[in-house]
Amino acid sequence: MTYFTLEKRDSVYLLTMVNSGVANALDDDMLEEMHRHLDTIESDPAPHLALVIASADPKFFSNGINLDFIRSRGMDYLFASFVPRLDALLARLAWLNVPTLAAINGHAYGGGALMAAACDFRFMRADRGRICFPEIDLKLSLSDVMVECLGNLPNEKIRWEMAVTGLALGGDEAAAVGVVDKALSEESLLEESLTYAAYLASKDRRAYTRIKRAMRGARWARFIPKNDN
Repeated sequence: MTYFTLEKRDSVYLLTMVNSGVANALDDDMLEEMHRHLDTIESDPAPHLALVIASADPKFFSNGINLDFIRSRGMDYLFASFVPRLDALLARLAWLNVPTLAAINGHAYGGGALMAAACDFRFMRADRGRICFPEIDLKLSLSDVMVECLGNLPNEKIRWEMAVTGLALGGDEAAAVGVVDKALSEESLLEESLTYAAYLASKDRRAYTRIKRAMRGARWARFIPKNDN
C-alpha cells in the first residue's frame, strides 16, 4: 500500500497524500511511510529546499485518525501506541530542517488539521473544505504535542474556540482569522503553494532552520530527540 508520492521540483519537495479510499485518514503504516519521506528530505544536503504537503483526494486533505483502524485495535491502543507515534511525527514536522507549507485542498479534520498546524505556513482552498479539531466532540483530549500544534496558529482566541468547541472554518473564514495564510481558488492552490515554497527555499536553509527552531524552541524543544540536527 502506498500512502504518498514524493517528487522534487527544483528546490521544492512535493509530498502528496494519495490514500483517497479512506480520505487520507492516518494509521500506523501511513505514519511510518511519512517518516521515510521526511528522512529523504532531511538528509538532502541542498542548501535551498522547502516542502509542500498536499492531497490528491478532491474532497479531503486528511480526515484525521483512521477510526476504523483504531476500533480494530481498541482504545487502549489509541492512547498507549498510536497517539505517541502521531505526536512524534507532528513534532518532527514542526522541527523539520526545511520550510514547510500545507496546501489544504479540502477537509482537514483532527490529525489532518494538526499536520497542517505543525507546518510553517498553510494555504487553503477558499470555497471547499473545512479545518477543525473535533476531539471535544469525540470525547478525546489533546496531547501536549497537539496543544503546541494549535499554539503555532497565531490567533489565540480562535485556536481556543476551535479546541474547546470544535469550531470548523472554511478557507475564507480561516484566512480572515489567521488560521491559514491564504485562501485560494481550486485552480490556483497548488501552483501558488509551490511558488511560495520556492520563495521560502530561496532563503538560506540553515539560517531559516535556526530561526524557526529558536522561535519555537521554548515550546517544542522538549519533544525533540537530543541528537536531532
